[in-house]
Amino acid sequence: MHAKLTIDPTNQISKIDDRLYSALIEHLGRGVYDGLYNPGNAHSDDNGFRQDVVKAVKDLNIDLIRYPGGNFVSGYNWEDGIGPKDQRPTRLDLAWRSIETNQFGLHEFMKWTQQTGTRPDMAVNLGSRGIDAARNLIEYCNFPGGTYWSDLRKKNGAEKPFNIKTWCLGNEMDGDWQIGHKTAEEYGRLAHETAKVMRLVDPNIDLVVSGSSTREMATFGSWEETVLDHTYDDVDYLSLHRYYDNQENDLENFLAKSIDFDEFISGIVAVCDAVKARKHSTKTLNLALDEWNVWYHSHKQDDETAPWQHAPHLLEDHYNFEDALMVGTMLITLLKHADRVKIACLAQLVNVIAPIMTDDQGIWLQSIFFPFMQVSKYGRGIALAPKQTTPTYNSKDFQDVPVLDSLAVYNPDQHEVVVFAENKGQTPLDFSTELCEFTAKNLVEATQFCGYGIKETNEDQHMHLQPNTQVTVDAHQLSTTLAPLSWNMFRIQVAD
Repeated sequence: MHAKLTIDPTNQISKIDDRLYSALIEHLGRGVYDGLYNPGNAHSDDNGFRQDVVKAVKDLNIDLIRYPGGNFVSGYNWEDGIGPKDQRPTRLDLAWRSIETNQFGLHEFMKWTQQTGTRPDMAVNLGSRGIDAARNLIEYCNFPGGTYWSDLRKKNGAEKPFNIKTWCLGNEMDGDWQIGHKTAEEYGRLAHETAKVMRLVDPNIDLVVSGSSTREMATFGSWEETVLDHTYDDVDYLSLHRYYDNQENDLENFLAKSIDFDEFISGIVAVCDAVKARKHSTKTLNLALDEWNVWYHSHKQDDETAPWQHAPHLLEDHYNFEDALMVGTMLITLLKHADRVKIACLAQLVNVIAPIMTDDQGIWLQSIFFPFMQVSKYGRGIALAPKQTTPTYNSKDFQDVPVLDSLAVYNPDQHEVVVFAENKGQTPLDFSTELCEFTAKNLVEATQFCGYGIKETNEDQHMHLQPNTQVTVDAHQLSTTLAPLSWNMFRIQVAD
């Protein structure tokens, strides 16, 4: 079988926003405690921040960190996490039925982002709280001084304002599992009023309004229309969440779910544009896919975990090789929508459905770490619309599934074209590219992630990216064979 990708610099999707490579950190299980914050551990510094985790986060080239949730934020009093630690209250976290000590809060989070070179994406509680708590929080974070809340920030050790740019107006408010769940009408009105007061404090912020929790919600689509009727002129991004699983143990159908992912994003774009047209607006609303990943391995474990523990083992999926292939094809799908998806947060970052896992001795990297790391490092520049020829297959839920999933990114600053290609088939796939308008100078790097059993996990750290030495490049073409079930990357230096 043979597949081909045509790379044309005149056929551009969009410049890729750096925020496409972001993540979620939530007060959930061991995501914060025992994860990024672990005082007394041999790997932790004086702040209690695990330095092995800091290094791994830097290796992932993460931009924004959405915090503190997630479901957790809908029952969270942000004031509990500021001030002297010995005076902070211990609370029941009803979202995950855990004990929250509040030893890690706003100031600790901001210090951690400074260490990791990431930026905050702060969520406000529109579940159990609302307008007043949100306006106080943004005053505390962003106002220079001379008021009650800004001076309290200074008293607590932060003389300069945090100047947090990106803010989420609640989380998954359409879901009945959410503390303070609301109808679309109720949430839309509250989000509008909250956005109004937050912009009065700081008119330079970006705001993200909550869309549907999943495509399967009965209110999917109508929720977005109603919420945007209230907030279209107030916000900059609409949030959407998407997780996939392979509970049926059907590999072909699992990897084909990237088609559903593509249709999901396109559907939300259509809803946004319909509201734009109805409002006669000149503003185009972009998307924040601020939760996405594979998630299903830990469901039974979570059901068996006793409630009211501090930092219990929750949502600790141990990802296998097929999960890495699914994450790879989801990343390519995100790049295909770089014109409208400007923020995307892998959920989550440490221990909880995460690429990075910790124990008392150190960290280990999950299979999904590798494709994310490569795309976040080299998927910078301009996404080029993929024109490919490929064999196809049919699965249980999808027809004409491309065996090849591929896309090229052009980085003009580096004079480099980077090709990401995944072979979803179980046989080798001859692969070539046609470089239209480009002239290749040399092959900088060629790697493949392949050869592992689809159910293999990486607790022993045996997985790694391997060089692909069977690649030929001439002035206008790259040729190779993609291994069965493989994730591949090719970096090509091109003439100025």
